[in-house]
Amino acid sequence: MASGQAKAALFDALASVAQALGSGRRAEIVDVLAQGERSVEEIANEISQSVANTSQHLQVLARAGLVRSRREGTRIIYRLASDRVADLWAAVRDVAVRHVAEVSVLADEYLGERDGVEQLSAKELARRLERGDVVVLDVRPEAEFRAGHIAGARSAPVDQLDALVGELPKRREVVAYCRGPYCVYADDAVRLLRSRGLKARRLDVGYPEWQRARLPVETAG
Repeated sequence: MASGQAKAALFDALASVAQALGSGRRAEIVDVLAQGERSVEEIANEISQSVANTSQHLQVLARAGLVRSRREGTRIIYRLASDRVADLWAAVRDVAVRHVAEVSVLADEYLGERDGVEQLSAKELARRLERGDVVVLDVRPEAEFRAGHIAGARSAPVDQLDALVGELPKRREVVAYCRGPYCVYADDAVRLLRSRGLKARRLDVGYPEWQRARLPVETAG
């Protein structure tokens, strides 16, 4: 192969990774899998797509080397190929936030009014966890909590949170977290908790960012 052709082929191969992320649904799949491995059916439910469409998106991601799969009985379980894929997705998201003006507008439309949703940094939450003066709620789906969560956090999926409010201590602040800074679950949780008279804030990032910062994590086995 001539030098020019080899160079073009190389850069085409490199660009195939970006091409695989060139779909909002596939980017959303990577965002879900950054929380932990999931079955095709679970992913389809999370991104509101059919199992057939979700499988096609997963095949594109697999051909680009971004995801891996394994069989568990009759189910196919997918995971990110490595932590570097999660890093890539975080970088893409951050570049979009900084350089695509429309992102901020769309984020506001999706997340809603955030004036009543105060945020807490990961560093400050880590300090408060060491002191033991905060209750941390993981409001993601339980499967994601089992795959990995902030050490000391309690599983409280946002669709079950209302039933759990009565069990939370009134005198300690509650901090909710979910998948990342653009995950609406934590915002909804904070609004609900505050409406029930609790002092509540959300973590300004999500579980993947906490894990990448090498802060304490654990699994539910």
